[in-house]
Amino acid sequence: MPDITKFYIDGQWVEPAELNLVDVINPATEKSAGQVAIGSAADVDAAVDAARRAFVTWGQTTVDERLEVLNKIIAEYQNRMGDLAAAVTEEMGSPVGLTNAAQVPIGLGHLMTAAAQLPDFKFVEDRGTSRIAKEPIGVCGFITPWNWPLNQVMCKVAPALATGCTMVLKPSEVAPFSAAIVAEIFDAAGVPAGVFNLVNGDGPGVGAALSSHEGIDMISFTGSTRAGIEVAKSAAPTVKRVAQELGGKSPNIILDDEDFAKNVAGGIVTMMMNSGQSCNAPSRMLVPAARVEEVAEIAKGVAADLTVGDPTTDVRLGPVVSEAQFDKIQGLIERAIADGATAVIGGAGRPEGLETGYYVKPTVFTDVTNDMEIARTEVFGPVLVVIGYDSLDEAIKIANDTEYGLAGYVSGKDVDEVRKIGSQIRAGSISLNGAQLDPSAPFGGYKKSGNGREWSDYAFDEFLEVKSLLGFGA
Repeated sequence: MPDITKFYIDGQWVEPAELNLVDVINPATEKSAGQVAIGSAADVDAAVDAARRAFVTWGQTTVDERLEVLNKIIAEYQNRMGDLAAAVTEEMGSPVGLTNAAQVPIGLGHLMTAAAQLPDFKFVEDRGTSRIAKEPIGVCGFITPWNWPLNQVMCKVAPALATGCTMVLKPSEVAPFSAAIVAEIFDAAGVPAGVFNLVNGDGPGVGAALSSHEGIDMISFTGSTRAGIEVAKSAAPTVKRVAQELGGKSPNIILDDEDFAKNVAGGIVTMMMNSGQSCNAPSRMLVPAARVEEVAEIAKGVAADLTVGDPTTDVRLGPVVSEAQFDKIQGLIERAIADGATAVIGGAGRPEGLETGYYVKPTVFTDVTNDMEIARTEVFGPVLVVIGYDSLDEAIKIANDTEYGLAGYVSGKDVDEVRKIGSQIRAGSISLNGAQLDPSAPFGGYKKSGNGREWSDYAFDEFLEVKSLLGFGA
């Protein structure tokens, strides 16, 4: 990918206030794939100023005017899907099959969902003699991660555009190429100058400047719970709205019935997708204690079939995103073994024959209790723990015994039982019997998994203020 030495501010590609380039490392080769400029508070100031000027007019646009712009963006996005796919695979190691089937289409899906739901969204409601109006909150700051880069950008940008907000985006400096193409798409679509601005940078620099900026009315962050806490602290003095989609350690309760083997296999495959680098990954599999050994045998077969290798080829798993992430995962695996967990497949080190690249063996642990570090910490790699339960009440208790509450999974033959259990898991998104994520349903977490909701028209409300016009109908 070409170097990204400029930022997209006020409808133009502009030089940073001070040039500071860092390498973007291809995780499959461990070599530089290009460089990206790292911004500063001065660059954030310029972008926020542009967004505030643009909000004066964009915030007053009609639904039809915003819908026209969204549809133009959709058309340009479709024209650039090949470029986006190449960027995602190179910058964060997503295998081409996953990139083309999910990573790129999901960004388009958020745009199309926003465009579909915007015409029927009620921005005005009359109650007696009062009018209740929903108005755009203003200038939004977006801080997005590297693991599903287009999903995380578009599930913020699409509803913000639809509701009349302007914005400044800071994508992950680890995976900035796809976000730069997004800026090119918006430019080609004729998005008015200043409505969308892109400043690359790191968390301590650009991220902190965005979250603390007086000119930012709302900050939306996706990333680790640790970083989310820092964003909230930075935002507190300006009393801006903060929306967060943070970490997870999601339970997957498998019921004891004739579909057990199928559901165990499905849970393993879902966990390993994207090399386990998904905040909602079903990383704790809860199974009847008497069937843990059976799970171990299933895991050996399923995980052995998950090919790992060069993400530009037909493999199921690519590398994890960086050396730092690789080292963190290896440390967690090694400590889990030291704590008494048994790696029935996988374990420490790279897969055989892959000496270069940040590749991790698909790993499944048994002999795990829910108080172990490996059962409580978000690994963000292809590592699954299997925990036994003696009753469904105990399974639900274990499922909820976590500081996180982003997602949960329940699978079994008895649909009524599955629904009942799902309703008792304290998490924001529960998948019943392998149901996939639904763009028309909200996504977000309980507890330390965050606050607010993304996806669907529920996301619109995150970007709106509510005004009461008393006596409007008198």
